[in-house]
Amino acid sequence: MLSKIKVSPAPHVSKAHSTQSIMLDVLIGLSPALIAAIVYFRLAAVTMIITCVASCMATEYACSMVRKKGNSLCDLSAVVTGVIIAMSLSPLTPVWAAAIGCVFAIAIGKMVFGGLGSNTFNPAMVGRVFIAVSFGTLAATWAVPATIDSANPQINVENTATANQELTPITQATPLAWSKQAIKGESKVTVANSLIKSNLLGQTGGCLGETSAIALIIGGIYLLIKRTISFYIPAAVLLSAFAVASIFWLTGSDKYASPIFHLTSGGMLLCAFFIATDPVTAPLTKKGMCIFGIGIGVLIMLIRLLGEYPEGIMYAVLLMNALTPLIDRFVKLTPAGGKVNAGQ
Repeated sequence: MLSKIKVSPAPHVSKAHSTQSIMLDVLIGLSPALIAAIVYFRLAAVTMIITCVASCMATEYACSMVRKKGNSLCDLSAVVTGVIIAMSLSPLTPVWAAAIGCVFAIAIGKMVFGGLGSNTFNPAMVGRVFIAVSFGTLAATWAVPATIDSANPQINVENTATANQELTPITQATPLAWSKQAIKGESKVTVANSLIKSNLLGQTGGCLGETSAIALIIGGIYLLIKRTISFYIPAAVLLSAFAVASIFWLTGSDKYASPIFHLTSGGMLLCAFFIATDPVTAPLTKKGMCIFGIGIGVLIMLIRLLGEYPEGIMYAVLLMNALTPLIDRFVKLTPAGGKVNAGQ
């Protein structure tokens, strides 16, 4: 039995997959959403993706050389981090701000802890929070998809597109903006609910990863079929978010959007399938994964419905990352050889 035990840093997988193959599967799973982002935001999306990936790879290479640990770029984890950061940003975010956030994500969120397998927090979310905190409205200005307006205009606070007006930044993506305005009594919730179809197809403003719920679902199904991720965390995130949204929606108040709206808007699906499932920062056991996913889903909805922020994914993920060691401590794996008898 002991001869079959291999001690190594996360990610821990029970099948013949290398870290490189896992990350490659994640990139393949993200490809439908990436294609949708390029279709909807065109050159701005391409520029953002290239900037983030290049910045993450360059930072990891530099950190590896400084630590004299050899080149770790071949595992593709830096590429995945760059893509996820790009998918969590607006196409109008300045590329220099995105690059700085990527440097922070890899250097502080990952390499300071010892590299892949040793980091406590999801590096992409560390970088995204840094960008949000450091650059504020520069990272919160949104664009209308080019399929609606080829001029790709900005969106003002009333969420109306104008091609030739002075920049007026907003602090939330368009669908969640309507939801937040309805909660504050500034608009009708029917406006938010009417955007469900647009959320599915991607005909809304927002981050690159919010372009098409259908594209994200296709990518998530691919990862589940390949068994690169298990269904526990995505199911826990989506079901708990649906439950919390339903509780508020069923109160009879006309200011809360429907649960389906919340599942298809913002970065909910991106989080459920591609962020929360990070094998390094998630719990090891099935029960632990369920607790972790439920925590993320509940926190996202509490921030959306009760907090000042319209979106809470990056904060919810990082908070639950901090609790992962405690979850693993109280929900322990069964030891090799089975559980010890009570009398022993």
